[in-house]
Amino acid sequence: MDVQVSASGAIAALVVAIVLILRKVPPAYGMIAGAFVGGMVSGVNVADTVAVMMDGAKGMVPVILRILAAGVLAGVLIESGAAASIAETIVRKFGETRALLALAVATLLLTAIGVFIDVAVITVAPIALAIAGRAGLAKTAILLAMIGGGKAGNIMSPNPNAIAAADAFHVPLTSLMAAGMIPAAFGLIVTYVIAKKLARKGTLVYDVPEREKSGQVLPSFFTAIIGPLVAILLLALRPLFRIAVDPMIALPIGGIVGAIAMQKGKELNDYAISGLAKMSGVAIMLVGTGTLAGIVANSSLKDAIIAGLDHSGLPAYVLAPIAGILMSGATASTTAGTAVASSVFGGMIMSLGISALAGAAMVHAGATVLDHLPHGSFFHATAGSVHMEIKERLKLIPYESLIGLTLAVISTLIFGMFRLF
Repeated sequence: MDVQVSASGAIAALVVAIVLILRKVPPAYGMIAGAFVGGMVSGVNVADTVAVMMDGAKGMVPVILRILAAGVLAGVLIESGAAASIAETIVRKFGETRALLALAVATLLLTAIGVFIDVAVITVAPIALAIAGRAGLAKTAILLAMIGGGKAGNIMSPNPNAIAAADAFHVPLTSLMAAGMIPAAFGLIVTYVIAKKLARKGTLVYDVPEREKSGQVLPSFFTAIIGPLVAILLLALRPLFRIAVDPMIALPIGGIVGAIAMQKGKELNDYAISGLAKMSGVAIMLVGTGTLAGIVANSSLKDAIIAGLDHSGLPAYVLAPIAGILMSGATASTTAGTAVASSVFGGMIMSLGISALAGAAMVHAGATVLDHLPHGSFFHATAGSVHMEIKERLKLIPYESLIGLTLAVISTLIFGMFRLF
């Protein structure tokens, strides 16, 4: 559509969205309202503004379908106890002497196999509090360990953020997941170093009672991990043997096989219903994200950003991580930030001579730098998981940003500066 939105209009759209989300307006509504205001500020008439918003939302439909399908695997992992079994096994194997590393690795693995990062933190949090109570660790340390591990796992997972980037750049999902492995390793190291420094800083955890047993018998680690492995193997057929199995097919099959392996086939429909409920919130948010992306994509903001990069003398490939950082900061969400940055800047990034995989990897990593800001749900969900006061939770933001920046810098060095892959 030949409608030109001004850079000031695009900025107004982002500012209005942020303000409304901070005011507890649902993110989807906040972004829709922001997109509309952006069009109005630019002097675009109502009909054309709505048309641009609709076009942006339509662009999200393939991503939304794949995310809804992924709900089957997510529901199986969470509701069957598979995620809890995996987390408990890892923590038990590492032992309490390496508790912070164990928490980081457990959350990393859960997000890497397809559990939402906030759900992964909430799943591991009771184990973390119990360990912290025995070892006298601070809440800041255990929460940062889980968040950092989750961020590292999130850039090599089949989660909605990775699906959004892979779809926008037209790269195999498993290739993008593999692209996050080396940055994730560095992110895990940085997470552990910082968490160790914070071990006794902040509110200490003392005398936490052992977790109440829910009556649910957890599956074994082996059966719990089968579903995600099947999904990843199916996705890997495309880059390995050029047999394309779409995530919309591979992820549900992984969930079905996982439920059968855990002898919970009868509960599969219940798991799917639960997974759909969890994914529907993300899908609705992405509709709003699409409207905002439509406004930004049809604005001169991206041209202004390119001009700024040229003026600064920075190399062209820096656009990819910067786009991820800016959009994740605006939306306070890895998924929304990745989706907006990929759909708006993806074509321009590739036109600068950057490969699709490199662009997707750098945008994806960049989207982890500011996705934890207070106007997003992740900030509040993670604070609640360890019963942390907001004032103390705010103090973690610089450390979280440093971990995300580590992921972005390493990814940029690999795929932008040295172009190793």
